[in-house]
Amino acid sequence: MTDAKTIAFVGLGSMGLPMAGNLAKAGHQVRGFDRRKAAMDSLAAQGGIRVADLAGACEGADLLVLMVVNADQARSVLLDEGALAALPQGARVCLMATCPPDEVTRLAADVAAQGRELIDCPVSGGVVGAQGGTLTIMAAAPRASFEAVAPVLRAMGDKLYHVGETPGQGATVKAINQLLCGVHLAAAGEALALGRKAGVDGATLLEIVGGSAASSWMLKDRGPRMLQDDPPVTSAVDIFVKDLGIALAAGRGAGMALPLAAAAHQMFLAESGSGNGLADDSQVIAAYRRLNGMS
Repeated sequence: MTDAKTIAFVGLGSMGLPMAGNLAKAGHQVRGFDRRKAAMDSLAAQGGIRVADLAGACEGADLLVLMVVNADQARSVLLDEGALAALPQGARVCLMATCPPDEVTRLAADVAAQGRELIDCPVSGGVVGAQGGTLTIMAAAPRASFEAVAPVLRAMGDKLYHVGETPGQGATVKAINQLLCGVHLAAAGEALALGRKAGVDGATLLEIVGGSAASSWMLKDRGPRMLQDDPPVTSAVDIFVKDLGIALAAGRGAGMALPLAAAAHQMFLAESGSGNGLADDSQVIAAYRRLNGMS
């Protein structure tokens, strides 16, 4: 491809690895870096370029994609571990992790102070979206900067939105998305737990409410797993502990109370605190069962 970019990609986890693989398939030169050698081997098998270290991934790169765990890890990679210093002047950093908006704003200022630019572009769609290149990407940056990175972002997601001119606005949109997902999921758990407490057949209840105005995407997707004793894990309870915490931080930053998000956050915290933080997030229903003396 004539507009192929040299891309450093840091964070080859369950989402990052297929995202980097899709960039390689699109014809970009992708230098992947992860603490796990097996992840870098997997990317190399998909057409990625092997590097010896983080600096080797970043030197001469047109842009750096960060698909790390949180803002602290992004800051550590960029500033403490030298990724930012290894990037050429004028290079762009695409921060695709879910982070609090105020932390993204501060990080963008630190990146700009060193002559590079941060594009705030978190994603939604999970592992399935990452694998299929069907992620939703919410990007905030000046219009010209957004247009410059858009072809790269479109190789990872088929729903790309320019949500604002200022870093932090993308993080805000992602926080709102996760607020709704978490509240809907907690509400589904509460409803199905009530049915169980009252002795109603769970499958029948789910079929009724799932086909009515009471339904939601989260109910339809997670509801069947709420009826299982040990469902497969597609997204962990602790993900919503983190993401609803970010939503609450966004509310504090905007000076806005978010009582429903706070209540949902407490239910996920309760389930995590019981030792089930790595269980499927549908198991927030178990927190309601314990609260109400149900087995």
